[in-house]
Amino acid sequence: MERNKEIYKVTLVGGAVNVILVAFKFVAGIMGNSAAMIADAVHSLSDFITDIIVLAFVRISGKPQDKSHEYGHGKYETLALTLIGVALLAVAIWILYGGATKIATWLNGGRLEAPGMLALWAALLSIVFKEAVYRYSIIKARQLQSPVVEANAWHHRSDALSSVGTALGIGGAIFLGQRWTVLDPLASLVVGAFIVKVSVHLLRDGIGDLMEQSLPDEVEKEILQLVASVPDVEEPHDLRTRRIGNHYAIELHILVDGDITLREAHDKASAVEDLLKSHYGQDTHVAVHVEPK
Repeated sequence: MERNKEIYKVTLVGGAVNVILVAFKFVAGIMGNSAAMIADAVHSLSDFITDIIVLAFVRISGKPQDKSHEYGHGKYETLALTLIGVALLAVAIWILYGGATKIATWLNGGRLEAPGMLALWAALLSIVFKEAVYRYSIIKARQLQSPVVEANAWHHRSDALSSVGTALGIGGAIFLGQRWTVLDPLASLVVGAFIVKVSVHLLRDGIGDLMEQSLPDEVEKEILQLVASVPDVEEPHDLRTRRIGNHYAIELHILVDGDITLREAHDKASAVEDLLKSHYGQDTHVAVHVEPK
């Protein structure tokens, strides 16, 4: 429960910053006539929406095991991660379409108005605030071992970095003259491309966990090494792993002396379980099948 409270706190801080930035960016984008800033405002709006998703799904994922969810509710946190990826991808497509439309107009001889200074100031302030929220969130995510908070932290970082591209595009369009007003929609394309990259990464991880993807090879190798270090336990094999929210699920077979008693064999399996839980957390699901050698 304490972990969930910390996640709520981190998310609410990010949400408060997003509310302020969304309003300021939309005003600056419209009044400053900047496609790049409006794109950045939509990106910040998607941040706020994902904050709401995190708050809703973390509450569900924190529920204890019950009859219908004997492995707990951790997959809801993974589902939240996936929805964040979907939201980001939708935002990216919208931004890319809008930027490409303006560039097509410019290529066909159309005139693009230069953005105003208000849009540039909004981009610069966004860089400062979003980078600060990212650093705060990523530290908390690692302390809490929460993939959804980490995903949201990178969402904040993506907004900060996209604002860098936005600031460059807006600044170039303002200070380099009418010939370079196309830099504003070009900046929006850079923002869109960056968001696509982040969203694909989040979707890959989220869908992978929902589809019972195994843990990384280096983690599985570490598990086998830990189990093999238990006295009188040999040849750990048939390892199966997956992630349940922010916890691991580990199933494997071990070999022990066939002449020992059932109680002794049980104690060996318990020693393996205790070692893995002490290393990966007490909520780790461990199933050990004992075989005689």
